[in-house]
Amino acid sequence: MNHREEIIGACRLILGDCRKVLSTLFGIKAILTDPPYGIGIASNPVRQKHERKDWDASAPSESTFDLMRRVSDQQIIWGGNYFPLPPSQCFLVWDKVQPEDFSLAMCEQAWASFQSPAKLYRRRVVGYAKSHPTQKPVELMEWCLRFFAAGTVCDPFMGSGTTGVACVKQGRPFIGIEIDAGYFEIACERIRKAYAQPDMFVEAPAEPKQESLL
Repeated sequence: MNHREEIIGACRLILGDCRKVLSTLFGIKAILTDPPYGIGIASNPVRQKHERKDWDASAPSESTFDLMRRVSDQQIIWGGNYFPLPPSQCFLVWDKVQPEDFSLAMCEQAWASFQSPAKLYRRRVVGYAKSHPTQKPVELMEWCLRFFAAGTVCDPFMGSGTTGVACVKQGRPFIGIEIDAGYFEIACERIRKAYAQPDMFVEAPAEPKQESLL
């Protein structure tokens, strides 16, 4: 794989393997990411609409998660209940209320490094376009960013760049790493558009609700 970097505004995008790239980076305040779960696509109709990629062949190893925690002060990892992570006092829960596709889980969980009660994000997001089978809504990732102190945010599994778009909208420096060249190109284009057309990624209005689970 050819290593490649793009600088777009305050975003540094890297085409490469995060297992090799992360240890070369400095100054990362927080990691916000949605890694591949390694559960395949055979039983998931939404994933079946997308070409299978090597990124979904297996979940990241325990050593990869250890590396993420070493190079950053804070972490939010979506799908954290699937991964070999240490016990956490805080989980973030996205309640989709009434998902458009009832084959999907009604809720998704993120492991968080914070010593605070669990947090609930309750919102139905209608009709947002997906370039990646596990792509999260931009607004959800913006909500996650609010739990971090100021500083550079990194997504080691950048995918189509949603975390980067959220960082652009919040005025946060961003480093994204993506191993798949096709998704890397999509991420670059989405982040360029986020700078050029800030309102492009505003999602359908709904009633947001944030509350503690405890």
